[in-house]
Amino acid sequence: MATAAAGALSLLWGWLWSERFWLPQNVSWADLEGPGDGYGYPRARHILSVFPLAAGIFSVRLLFERFIAKPCALHVGIQDSGLYQAEPNAILEKVFMSITKYPDEKRLEGLSKQLDWDVRKIQCWFRHRRNQDKPPTLTKFCESMWRFTFYLCIFCYGIRFLWSSPWFWDTRQCWHSYPYQLLTSGLYYYYIMELAFYWSLMFSQFTDIKRKDFLIMFVHHLATIGLITFSYINNMVRVGTLVMCLHDASDFLLEAAKLANYAKYQRLCDTLFVIFSAVFVVTRLGIYPFWILNTTLFESWEMIGPYPSWWLFNGLLLILQVLHVIWSYLIARIAFKALIRGKVTYPGRIRPRLCTLHSFLTSFLFCMPGRSWTVSSLACKCICTSSIQ
Repeated sequence: MATAAAGALSLLWGWLWSERFWLPQNVSWADLEGPGDGYGYPRARHILSVFPLAAGIFSVRLLFERFIAKPCALHVGIQDSGLYQAEPNAILEKVFMSITKYPDEKRLEGLSKQLDWDVRKIQCWFRHRRNQDKPPTLTKFCESMWRFTFYLCIFCYGIRFLWSSPWFWDTRQCWHSYPYQLLTSGLYYYYIMELAFYWSLMFSQFTDIKRKDFLIMFVHHLATIGLITFSYINNMVRVGTLVMCLHDASDFLLEAAKLANYAKYQRLCDTLFVIFSAVFVVTRLGIYPFWILNTTLFESWEMIGPYPSWWLFNGLLLILQVLHVIWSYLIARIAFKALIRGKVTYPGRIRPRLCTLHSFLTSFLFCMPGRSWTVSSLACKCICTSSIQ
C-alpha cells in the first residue's frame, strides 16, 4: 500500500515538473542547476522565501495603517467613529442572514406583528444592520493609502531597475540565450517583492472586513500569483518585469484618486481619475499589445520557438488583454452614459442634471477596492445617483 502511494506521488511529481512541458527542446532541469554567479537561475524553491516575506509585509501594513495612514486620515477630516450597532434581535438576524437583507412590505408587516414593533423601527434595524457590514471610510482610506504607497514604491523601483536593463530598450533581449539567463539581485528582489505583496493581500482578505467582491478579488489575487510564479519558474522573468511594471503604472494613480475621494477633495479626485484613465488606456490597450504581446508571441517564436509552457504563458497573457479591453470598454461606456445624462429637457428650457463626473467617479471608486471591480453595481450606482437639479 505504502509502495503504491509512493509510486503514485512519484509519478505525479514527475508529471508536474515534466521537462517536455516547462522547457524548450534539448533543455533539462540539470542544465539549469549551474551555480553561475549572483543568484544563478530561477528555481521553484526560491518561491518558498515568499511566505515569510509576505507575513512580514502584512505586519508592516498593520503598523503603517495604525501609525501613518490613520493619523493622515484624521488630519484630512475623516472621522474615527464606529458604526451604529443594530439592536440584537435573534429573529431579525435570522431573516437578515438566511432570507433577505431587503425585506419587502409584506415581510415587514409580518415581522411587525411577530415582534410587536413598528414597521419603521424594523426598517431602521435592517438599515443599521446592513451598514454594519460596510467598511467605514477610515478603514478604506488606510487600506488605499497602504496600497498607494506600495504601488508607487514598487513602480519607482521597477522603472529604476528596468532603465538600466537591456531588454527595456530592446525586447528581443528577453529571449537572447533563453533559458540560460542568470538572475541578478535586482531582478530577484523585484519579483519576490511583487509576489510576496500579493500573497499578503491573500492573507489580509480573511482578516479584513468582508466585502461583496471577496470572491472576485480572491480569484484575481490567485490568478496574479499564478502568473508571476509561472513566469518565474519558467525563467521568463525579463518579460515578466515588463508586464509587472506596466500594470503598476496605473495602479497607484487609482489608489491616489480613491484617497482624494475619501477625503472629499473632489477636484483633485477628478483630475487624478482622468490621469488614471488615460494611463490605463495607453498602457493596457496600446503599450501592452504592441510591445509586450509582440515580443512574447512573435519575437520569442522567431528566437526560441514554441513549446507547451510557451503556449500556456501566451494564452494567459492574451486572456489578460481581453480583460483589458473589457474593462476599458466598461469604463468608457459608463462614463459616456454619465455624461449624456447630464442634461434633461424641461418644457421650454434645459436644466443640467447632477449625474456629472462627480457622481460617476464616486460610484466608480467605491466599487474598486483593488485591481478589479464589480461592474453591475457600478452602473446601478451611477444611474441611481443622478438627480434633477
